[in-house]
Formats: sequence, structure tokens, C-alpha cells
Amino acid sequence: LGKQDYKKTRPMLRATRLKAEAKKTALGVKEVALVLAAILVFLLAFYAFFYLNVSNEVDLDLDADEN
Repeated sequence: LGKQDYKKTRPMLRATRLKAEAKKTALGVKEVALVLAAILVFLLAFYAFFYLNVSNEVDLDLDADEN
């Protein structure tokens, strides 16, 4: 019970090890999606900040012209 039918050769062991290391270090779709989402949120916040500042300045200019 529990015995292997064959012993793995050195190239097979090396291939298995390399495959495991590649899987461990590879970027997953989840990580890439999180990074893209973070960049998108940052850009939207940046855009909203300047949009609100510009719209407030335009309103102030209109009020000054009325007087």
C-alpha cells in the first residue's frame, strides 16, 4: 500500500518543480483586475476634483458679471 509504481526521473522532477514555481509567481486575472480597478478609481477621482473646481470657478465668474 502507498508504493509508487515507478520512480520519477530527474527531468520529470525538474519539470514539476518549474511548473509549481511558475504557478506560484504568475500574476492572476484577479490581481490584474484589482490593479486596473484601482487605476480607474484614481483617474475618476482626479477628473471629478478638477471638474468640480472648474465648474465652481465658472459659477463665480457668472456671479461677478451680474453685478
